[in-house]
Amino acid sequence: MAQKPCIPKGTRDFSPEEMAKRNYIFDTIKEVFLLYGFRQIETPAMESLSTLMGKYGDEGDKLLFKILNSGDYLKDVPECELSKHDSTHLTSQICEKGLRYDLTVPFARFVVQHRNEIQFPFKRYQIQPVWRADRPQKGRYREFYQCDADVVGSDSLINEIELLTMVDEVFNRFGINIVIKVNNRKILTGIAELIGAADKIVDITVAIDKIDKIGLDNVNDELRSKGISEDAIAKLQPLLQLNGSNNEMLGILKELLASSEIGTKGIDELQFVTDQLSALGLKSKLEIDVSLARGLNYYTGTIIEVKACDVEIGSISGGGRYDNLTGVFGLTGVSGVGVSFGADRIYDVLNVLNLYPSEIKSKTKVIFINFGNAECEECLKYVMALRKEKVAAEVYPEAVKMKKQMAYADSLGIPYVALVGENELNNHCISLKNMVTGEQTSLDIKQLIEKLKK
Repeated sequence: MAQKPCIPKGTRDFSPEEMAKRNYIFDTIKEVFLLYGFRQIETPAMESLSTLMGKYGDEGDKLLFKILNSGDYLKDVPECELSKHDSTHLTSQICEKGLRYDLTVPFARFVVQHRNEIQFPFKRYQIQPVWRADRPQKGRYREFYQCDADVVGSDSLINEIELLTMVDEVFNRFGINIVIKVNNRKILTGIAELIGAADKIVDITVAIDKIDKIGLDNVNDELRSKGISEDAIAKLQPLLQLNGSNNEMLGILKELLASSEIGTKGIDELQFVTDQLSALGLKSKLEIDVSLARGLNYYTGTIIEVKACDVEIGSISGGGRYDNLTGVFGLTGVSGVGVSFGADRIYDVLNVLNLYPSEIKSKTKVIFINFGNAECEECLKYVMALRKEKVAAEVYPEAVKMKKQMAYADSLGIPYVALVGENELNNHCISLKNMVTGEQTSLDIKQLIEKLKK
């Protein structure tokens, strides 16, 4: 018996109906990207492991999908290396490439590689799949799409403001009620200095970024496991439990971090961004969250995360500033900032809330019923005339029972059915049936085009 086909865990198939919904997401985001002056690029699905490794921290490196070298990839590996059964060490010898983990690091590589061909500041958007060897669960997949917009070559905070208003615009178009959480990596660095653990900034940010998932007690346990003292952990507690309005929290942080130059700079940056956004009048709620770290080593300034208010799911968008990312590829002094929309999680949220427009189910506007060879020949001419006018139309390919053809049109949500039988053929007209109201009218091809274009 043949093995039942299946797909890897953490991946999904999408039907035509589901793809119509996904394309609605991609098209909506793309429209907003273009509205804000971003231009599209694409990068390969696989990158050199040297490009990817070391950019996401130890935890991120573990989630990279590695690709075995072509041919006999074990040929040049010494027998003594194989006998050690050390997969981590062996991977570096048998894998030179990996699937991209996100779109930001490949973008940084692109900027460095093409720096003589692009104009700074460079505003790019990218909509492509990424892969992570994560444990599949609700809202978390091993293959998923990201929709990224980034600006490099400018350290102006105006870029943060533009990106955050763009996030607000995208989710307003979707009708999703969101909260935009913001922080600044410099504030986190200042906090690490304040508690006497400046050398543990990476461990601190990786741990506190999990506070929503595992709770404060488990975060504290993780901090202890990383060698952070009880005194430092105790000093950290009030900062992780700050509450009040954005201005109230900024006021408290200014007092607490007054002795930290970098912390004060982060507060000033966050104050400027929140003040400007308040003046512009965002439709979404903007909330400072001192525990927000996003766990990625390359962030250096503003940090952004977006949560859906009405659905229990992880972040549906996020991003931040990364002043040093291109430096690891040999191009220093180029600041960048960007946001990424998680298309798959947005898809799940829209499904739960049933927020899709009704007209996206089918793009076909009219289908012609097939009554036989002579009628079908005339229908094909009508269909070509409609397509020239950019009206999506099709002919049912076989002259089967009319009931079956009508059921087909109904199942696909095609709004109109055109009938060209013997009588219509003789009178050079078309009977058009509205599948919603049941109304039927007789039209010539010019009238049909005019009606369907409306």
